[in-house]
Amino acid sequence: MLLFAFFESLRAHGVPVSLTEWMSLLRLLHSGAVAPDLDSFYRTARTVLVKDEGYYDRFDRAFLATFRDVEVPEELLERVLEAMKKEYARVFSEEEMKLLEALPFEQILKNFQEQLEQGHFRGHEGGNRAIGRRGTSTQGADGFNPAGVRIGQSVGRHGKAVQIAEFRRFREYDRDRKLDTRNMRVALSRLRRMLPDGPPEELNIEETIDATARNAGEIELVFEPRKRNLQRILLLTDVGGSMSGYADLVSRFFSAMKDEIKDLEHYYFHNCIYDDLYRDAGRHEAVPSAEVIEKFHQKYLLVLVGDASMSPTELLYPGGAIDLFVQNKRPGLAHLQDFAGAFQKSVWLNPEPVKYWELTQSIKLIQQVFAMYPLTEDGIVDAVAHLLGRRRAA
Repeated sequence: MLLFAFFESLRAHGVPVSLTEWMSLLRLLHSGAVAPDLDSFYRTARTVLVKDEGYYDRFDRAFLATFRDVEVPEELLERVLEAMKKEYARVFSEEEMKLLEALPFEQILKNFQEQLEQGHFRGHEGGNRAIGRRGTSTQGADGFNPAGVRIGQSVGRHGKAVQIAEFRRFREYDRDRKLDTRNMRVALSRLRRMLPDGPPEELNIEETIDATARNAGEIELVFEPRKRNLQRILLLTDVGGSMSGYADLVSRFFSAMKDEIKDLEHYYFHNCIYDDLYRDAGRHEAVPSAEVIEKFHQKYLLVLVGDASMSPTELLYPGGAIDLFVQNKRPGLAHLQDFAGAFQKSVWLNPEPVKYWELTQSIKLIQQVFAMYPLTEDGIVDAVAHLLGRRRAA
């Protein structure tokens, strides 16, 4: 039942574990190849079940949720302690064995502080004094004292799987984190649309072999056009105001988009699209929104980036634009609907944390027009899947 609960916990925390991978883990456990302790199970399960380091942190959270409060049966605990005493007796004298008794944690920290003040940074290899390694002292690495403070040791010696998971060393790998340019490029690379383009100038090895075989062995070369990325994207980004705090993130996204999409058209707006879009961030060079729709709607996918956070009047009323020089005769929401209706596929990427979306009325209004995703790695992957009309792969 505990293993089943772990499987359910992994699914609940968003770790994509297939039944095939789960059965592989069960067969491995049944074979006896895994040591019967929680630490070995933790490392084996993570190796077998997690294929992407971006899910390490989620795995740790699922592991904690399942095993944090698991108690060791008293009978088994007594057997383990008895075995430990026999092992220690081979190494330490009776006097040294007494040092293995657990001390209050406050006393351990006090002793540790005193020894640091005395300059005992490294005092022994084995033994029971000061700070060292492989001894009975309460301070040091690889020691046998169950009440000790571990220093300078990267892994636990006595099976600390729950503590390792609780420390959550893999938070920086989580796919929900904000992105650097490289991760953005990897996520956006799925947008590529590689199709033959241009004159036949690249040798097709497989077709050449097939044609030669059908030609009784006489070599017949088959050429084909080179495959190029023919994906076309119209990118519209919000600039200024509340977006200033996301300027670096959006700049990195734009850089990644330029690297991955060769046919990229880019315009700016502020808060909402109205009668005009702009070629520059200072919004000096205006281009009519209707002209942009007419020019790009047939062959381009539409991507908008903005926090969608503004006064609802900017979306719902004529003349509601925040900028005095913009005299919109139609509500901003109507302009957004024009774009959503004209383009076959469109998405809105929002750098604002998802937890705030429900608290902002303007975000909820724009979500009624565009499919909205967070500007995170997972969000970009989901947005790309939406643009391509595919379900996201687990």
